[in-house]
Amino acid sequence: MRRHWQKEALLVRSAMAGFEGFVARDDLFALAMRDDVESRLVRKERGRWSLVRGPLSRTLLRRLPPRDWTLLVQGVNLHVREADALLRKFAFISYARLDDVMVSYAAPGGGVGPHVDAYDVFLLQGLGRRRWRYGRQDDHAFRPDLPLRILRRFTPSHDAVLGPGDMLYLPPQYAHDGIALEACTTYSIGFRAPSANELARAFLDLLHDHLCLPGDYRDPDLAPTREPARIDRSMLARVERMLRAVRWGRDDVQRFLGLWLSEPKPTVFFDQPAPALTRAAFARRACREGICLDRRTQLLYDEERVYINGDEVKRDPADALITTLANARCLAPAAFAQASTAALDLVHDWYRNGYLQLGNGA
Repeated sequence: MRRHWQKEALLVRSAMAGFEGFVARDDLFALAMRDDVESRLVRKERGRWSLVRGPLSRTLLRRLPPRDWTLLVQGVNLHVREADALLRKFAFISYARLDDVMVSYAAPGGGVGPHVDAYDVFLLQGLGRRRWRYGRQDDHAFRPDLPLRILRRFTPSHDAVLGPGDMLYLPPQYAHDGIALEACTTYSIGFRAPSANELARAFLDLLHDHLCLPGDYRDPDLAPTREPARIDRSMLARVERMLRAVRWGRDDVQRFLGLWLSEPKPTVFFDQPAPALTRAAFARRACREGICLDRRTQLLYDEERVYINGDEVKRDPADALITTLANARCLAPAAFAQASTAALDLVHDWYRNGYLQLGNGA
């Protein structure tokens, strides 16, 4: 982190020795056909690039040529247990920054062209070999009239072939281009890096939902006008004074951040247990089996509140059960021996919403 995070690229040979991945080509195809999964198919034919966004049809996938295409599937960690476990190996970085695991399957010659990402990424090689050329460059202009953001100029300073278990870390805005030397899979662990505009829009949406300014527009000193189409200076001044009443503080930003960072993606839905156990029955089972968060659940906390999947509850600093669950994502049966009534009520409510399950999450 000190030497490379958002500073320099890092190639790690045998970062996960023996790793060959856990998603077969047909399984990735099946995910790409689902309407609750984000996927893209990138092809290069006779020098021309094309992009098709999912859900992809079975016919299209069956008719793919033997070369020069790549299938990319986002959020595989939401659907495949092993992908979620891989994501959690990067928990030396806050869950608030971790985004998802994208899996790409490329036929020989497949790639998406030289490009830059706005976020940090770890590229872990599964089956097969991929050649990566990469380097820092100032020119980030894109080629016009393409469906992909491909760099107009690409001047790599590094060239490496990655095999199973090798990993390449790239900071934001590091130019890179990966070409499959043979059929291969790459597991991309990406991080959230919202733009200032994205944060501002989301924060203003939150303010809008809770805005309550006093008073109405009044102009008792209004005089007749000979220019009825003009917005006069006095009206401008009155509205400016009214809008100055919009205020926010650190607590508003803190609350916004927790709610926004824990908000599930639009394609995420939770399965509620049917029938759900009563609180007493749930507590007995939890004391025997423990609990685990659903892999789609984002549970975060700060000094004041706990945030789960876009909701908030007041945090009790004296009750460590919830914060332990947030960090470890699973709780062993022994953790419930000293659990407070409030904590049990809370996790039982989350269980009924489908946010967590009994047992070890298998």
